[in-house]
Amino acid sequence: MSQSTLGDDDLFGEAAAEMRADVEEHLGEARSALPDPDDVWEAEADNVLGVLNGLRSSLNVEGAAEHVRQAKKWYVIGQRAEAFDDPEDLEAAIEELEELIEMVEEAYELVGDLTNTMPQLRGALTDAAEAAEAADADDDEDEEEAE
Repeated sequence: MSQSTLGDDDLFGEAAAEMRADVEEHLGEARSALPDPDDVWEAEADNVLGVLNGLRSSLNVEGAAEHVRQAKKWYVIGQRAEAFDDPEDLEAAIEELEELIEMVEEAYELVGDLTNTMPQLRGALTDAAEAAEAADADDDEDEEEAE
C-alpha cells in the first residue's frame, strides 16, 4: 500500500512540475507575442493616418493574451490542487503580463479612435479653409467693385 502511495506522490510531483513548466512556457510565449517596442515607437508613413494604421497594427496582442489565458488556466488548476511549492512568482508574472496587455489594448483603442477621428478632422478643416478662402475672395471682389 505504501508503494502505491509513493507512486501516486511521485506522479503528483511529476504532474506539478509539468504544470509549472506549461505555465512558464505560456508566459514565455506571451512575452514573445507582445509588440516589438521599436514597431510601436518608430513609424514610416506619408501621413498621420498611415502612422496611426501602422501603430494600430503593431499593437495587436491577441496572441499574447491567449498565451496568458492558457498560463492562468494551468496556474489556477495547479494552485487549487496545491501543486506548486512557490506559486507567488508565477502569480506575479501573470499579473504583470495581464496589466501590460491591458495597457496595450487601451492604446489600441485610443489609436483606433484617432484613426477614425483624423480623416473627419481633416475634412472639417478643409471645409473651413475653403470657406475662409471663399470669404476672402468675396471680400476682394467687394473691394474691387468699390474702387
